[in-house]
Amino acid sequence: MTLTHLGYGLSWVICLGIIVVGARFLLAPRPSAAGFGVDVGPEAGRAGAYLAVKAVRDIGSGLVAFVLIVAASRQALGLFMLAAAIIPIGDALIVLRYHGPKVLAYAMHGGTAAVMLVIAALLLR
Repeated sequence: MTLTHLGYGLSWVICLGIIVVGARFLLAPRPSAAGFGVDVGPEAGRAGAYLAVKAVRDIGSGLVAFVLIVAASRQALGLFMLAAAIIPIGDALIVLRYHGPKVLAYAMHGGTAAVMLVIAALLLR
């Protein structure tokens, strides 16, 4: 297995993972928000609309990665992963700003960003 194959394999994990996260936000928005690190609870009123926006963003991001993987465009996929790493970094900052669990901010969101940056490095080397 080459480093490029490893980059593509990790890209599949990110691609499918974020599509599943997005689908979960559509099907079970409030529990998904708690799992994200920002519990909205029933008192949050119309938060469901914003959770649906997050769901569509995640599914769309996953589909863009899917298209780039299928197109076998190593450089474009690497650049996408590099640019899209801002999303989990922003997610981590949101969790921290709203006093969510630090372990989720750093481990889940920070870890996702780190993996995406590793993927970018593997594909752009």
